[in-house]
Amino acid sequence: MITRSLTHSRSNSMAAFGTQFTAKMVTSRFRDGQWSDLEVVPVEPFSMHPATHVLHYASECFEGLKAYRTESGDIHLFRPDRHVERMLNSASQLLLPVPDRAALTRALHMAVAAVAEEIPAYPGALYLRPTLLGTEEDIGAAARPTQKALFYVLTSPVGDYFSGGLQPLRVKVDDKAQRCTPSFGAVKTGGNYAAAMRQIVQAKQELGTDQVLFAPGGVIQETGAANFILIDDKELLTKPLDGSILPGVTRDSILALAADAGLTVRETDFTVAELLQRAPGAEAALTGTAAVLTPVGELVYEGETIRVGDGQMGPWSAQLREQLCAIQSGASEDPHGWRVTLES
Repeated sequence: MITRSLTHSRSNSMAAFGTQFTAKMVTSRFRDGQWSDLEVVPVEPFSMHPATHVLHYASECFEGLKAYRTESGDIHLFRPDRHVERMLNSASQLLLPVPDRAALTRALHMAVAAVAEEIPAYPGALYLRPTLLGTEEDIGAAARPTQKALFYVLTSPVGDYFSGGLQPLRVKVDDKAQRCTPSFGAVKTGGNYAAAMRQIVQAKQELGTDQVLFAPGGVIQETGAANFILIDDKELLTKPLDGSILPGVTRDSILALAADAGLTVRETDFTVAELLQRAPGAEAALTGTAAVLTPVGELVYEGETIRVGDGQMGPWSAQLREQLCAIQSGASEDPHGWRVTLES
């Protein structure tokens, strides 16, 4: 078990999330039908030929997860198995070569161990970004998968995502735009984020919203970067995993804790009309790795603003967020076995 002195921890007063990095990362390359050994190397720019596959055909996927330091100094990853599983699925959908499950898991542990001294105390954490890129030099390969690839794990010490205080979000409900290709929503690839960006930026400029809740055809899906849940009368509603939304690990964790707490969890399609009808007496929230669970205070639909509940974080949302954060930080028991302690 790896334990480090807390005197080496960085302050939680840090640069903006995702802009500060450690000096080491883990890499492996695929060529001639096999992956090279995983290596810990310095973080430095990659050199790529202008014809590199990923630059032309978006052959890439990634993950985002965290490692935490407990008060005693122990270090653990939160649900790495689910992130490994999701990366394997993303790579399969993109026809990318990918290291096997054991190698992906080992890479995560190597990346954390290599920079253990840089992991800040909670509510800080070490954010891990495993990434897979197609690197074949061939602009004629538009209709076939890359024969070369690069896998790496970049790490970033992060502070409290809400260092200025947790504030309810203002979210536009869009029943016309698609977040991404309908059957490709379960893939964690940059193209899906790029597809949603224009709607998010436009809504922020025109309506002062923080995010867009995509609901093509009037059926609620998710926002551009997080899953969506609605809690009303001891019932939690969320879109089922039908391939159109990302199978969020935080989403899955919140659903499990909600069921433990006595909420009826319904993974079912529900409409914009139902959301707007329930919103004044309900709670709504976004779930994701970076922000855990963030309340939605206002919905904007066709120019009209609808307040969710009293516009603040509701009691169920607060309870679920507190429970999950306590498990992640090591401050409470881990009944579902989600913490994976880093071994020396």
